[in-house]
Amino acid sequence: MAFFESEIVQDEAKRLFSDYQNLMQLGGEYGKFDREGKKLYIERMEEMMGRYRIFMKRFELSEDFQAKLTVEQLRTQLGQFGLTPETMFEQMQRTLERMKDELQKQV
Repeated sequence: MAFFESEIVQDEAKRLFSDYQNLMQLGGEYGKFDREGKKLYIERMEEMMGRYRIFMKRFELSEDFQAKLTVEQLRTQLGQFGLTPETMFEQMQRTLERMKDELQKQV
């Protein structure tokens, strides 16, 4: 079975995309959240990043041509911004850490 034909892969891709879209939409209101809301948002973003890392690792480990092509396309697109998937995740994590630090200062 091809990588993208897998129901598991399709379901997780749909959930990741939907969850990401919802979090990005919510993120626009982040400044209006109370402390607990901000904390919850950061936790959800960390969960999303973890799921996305696992999903990407599946692509990388797959022997499927389409999966390998997808990884290479992502690397090329990120490379245009001077990033790799690894540096993208590192930057996202640093951003979340800064958000956590700001939250700690509000105590």
